[in-house]
Amino acid sequence: MSEATTDAIDESALRAVAMFPLPNVVLLPGALLPLHIFEPRYRDMTKDVLAGSGLLAMARLRAGAGPGRRPAVYPVLGVGRVIASENLDDGRYNLLVQGVLRAELTEELPQAQSYRVVQVRPMPDLDPTEPELLGAMHRKLITLCDQLSLALDKGGEQLRELARSEESPGGCADLVSSALITELDQRQRLLETVDPGERLALAIQHVGRLLTEFGPHSPLMS
Repeated sequence: MSEATTDAIDESALRAVAMFPLPNVVLLPGALLPLHIFEPRYRDMTKDVLAGSGLLAMARLRAGAGPGRRPAVYPVLGVGRVIASENLDDGRYNLLVQGVLRAELTEELPQAQSYRVVQVRPMPDLDPTEPELLGAMHRKLITLCDQLSLALDKGGEQLRELARSEESPGGCADLVSSALITELDQRQRLLETVDPGERLALAIQHVGRLLTEFGPHSPLMS
């Protein structure tokens, strides 16, 4: 696979971003998403993305979206950058996409290509009103991840490293949530939440619930 980096985004590139709508994908910032591209229109999309900004707007299709060319999607989506790609002999692609920001879909552009193109607006985190509290919540999430790592048959060390890999509290919540939360509505709620304290609270609640599921005989609960 060819490699790319996740450099800072030129916001002018967000005026026209290829959109890849899928029913079961919510891409959070920092998360990694492998994709296998086989449909002709998305092969076209991939070719253009790789030749251009490298950005993809990963939108979640709404339930009951019809089979038309423009089925409804959630207006808050994850923008990702292709960080690795493999062009297969038969025209298919394998991609690795990393989430780089949460964004709001502001306009869908006239469809001049075989795929959909949108304009998006970045949704930056709110500035914390209580930085000390946010820092305490950040430390609590790391501690809970450490405890959970002890109970995992595999992947414990990776979880410990993941929880420490992002310095910002909101970024830590995104990475931990992306790794541990699979329910789509919960992931969509996290994507739509620009308050890092609220995302931390949701992540703490989820990791705490995972810990209790090990039961009273778990060494974590003793």
